[in-house]
Amino acid sequence: MHFQRKSSNMTSSSLLRFFFGAAPLLLVIFGSAWGSNTTTPLVMWHGMGDSCCNPLSMGGIKKMVEEEVPGIYVLSLKIGETIIQDTENSFFMDVNAQVAFVCNQLSQDPKLKGGYNAMGFSQGGQFLRAVAQRCPSPPMKTLISVGGQHQGVYGLPRCPGESSHICDWIRKELNSGAYTDFVQKHLVQAQYWHDPLNDDLYRTHSLFLADINQERGVNETYKKNLQSLENFVMVKFLQDQIVDPVDSEWFGFLKSGQAKETETLQESTLYKEDRLGLAEMDKAGKLVFLASDGDHLQFTREWFNAKLVPYLR
Repeated sequence: MHFQRKSSNMTSSSLLRFFFGAAPLLLVIFGSAWGSNTTTPLVMWHGMGDSCCNPLSMGGIKKMVEEEVPGIYVLSLKIGETIIQDTENSFFMDVNAQVAFVCNQLSQDPKLKGGYNAMGFSQGGQFLRAVAQRCPSPPMKTLISVGGQHQGVYGLPRCPGESSHICDWIRKELNSGAYTDFVQKHLVQAQYWHDPLNDDLYRTHSLFLADINQERGVNETYKKNLQSLENFVMVKFLQDQIVDPVDSEWFGFLKSGQAKETETLQESTLYKEDRLGLAEMDKAGKLVFLASDGDHLQFTREWFNAKLVPYLR
């Protein structure tokens, strides 16, 4: 797989098709630059199965953003000491420990002292939201979630290779008991598994998602910190065959007690009770809902340039 210098839409064969949480995506080298001397740093978090510095994914994106916004400092997060550890941790490292690791890293980076923008790809989107809620220093200014699953997932519709032993193991563990202590502590995807048929189990035993979504009570600090964002941008992929349900990318989900009908963020109890401050942010124009007419993490150079780069300037 390689980058191409063309402006037309990419064919499906040239796109990286990973299961939910996988973040590699194929973009083309951007052309013109915006030409700004004052830039806000950018922190990026990859998704499942990816790493910080793969030249065909996050490494390439980092380079392209630097070309689009001259002088910008881009930090592509590496969770662990090596690229291998970074990739493995996206499957198996406790999400809360990952968030704490990132918060410590950001707090020690002098280039981020004045604040930064954040862009998370797939599961990196909800992980960076946890950073915004838990770690206000240095301050996150704009959060861009590219296909993030903010109400979690309920299904594993596709993996990269149905014979993959990793995919088979994940399916087995989620089906046998996503909310058991062992699975919650050792499988990243279980920590944002949201079973609408077992709300009590989810609220009680979800180590990560139920906490950051205020399912066990309202943490006013989480709410205050999230509301300090200037913008919270959510990208939904209209033909997504990876994230189930895709509404989660816009903070919607399945209605409680069944697994067919979905509801929007605005129809949810989370929004109506404003437990996370999203209703107030929405009224203030801080929530931005963007759509891309493609499968998970599929979009063109032109779309990225027009829709996301302006938030990085």
